[in-house]
Amino acid sequence: MQLVVARIGRAHGIKGEVTVEVRTDEPELRLAPGVVLATDPASTGPLTIATGRVHSGRLLLRFEGVDDRNAAEALRNTLLIAEVDPEELPEGEDEYYDHQLIDLDVVTEDGAEVGRITEVSHLPSQDLFIVERPDGSEVMIPFVEEIVTEIDLEEQRAVIAPPPGLIDDQAEIASSRGAADSKDAS
Repeated sequence: MQLVVARIGRAHGIKGEVTVEVRTDEPELRLAPGVVLATDPASTGPLTIATGRVHSGRLLLRFEGVDDRNAAEALRNTLLIAEVDPEELPEGEDEYYDHQLIDLDVVTEDGAEVGRITEVSHLPSQDLFIVERPDGSEVMIPFVEEIVTEIDLEEQRAVIAPPPGLIDDQAEIASSRGAADSKDAS
């Protein structure tokens, strides 16, 4: 199975280094010297990582055969793709690859069907499950411990404890104005 692990940014310096936008939780494994990565577009690869280092909080990579700024700049916006065994699990407990989560059934703690995960969206503050409901509509569920209480890969399901209003229209609206309005009506 192929996973996007990084996107190449701009050239850095004159010796062929590039900045990369890391898209993996395991850069030390997936973006290490000697690793060969497929690319998108395929015409720019495969690329073999020659060196890697962190500079001012950004990962810089240099690839074999890319020895100057012009060659590095030509790689800009290329996606780096690693081949991963579909049975491989992340090192950390309670960590999952996107392909393990997509197509899981989503149910509430009392067993009510919510839908099926069609996408995992990675946002700066948290990850979201994009869940397709049985009626074809979509709902976004934050992938946080308070809401997603269990991931069961054997049963192919994610169990959630949604707060009011997340998956239904029964949101609790706390408003002092509403309380004042009801006093006025009496």
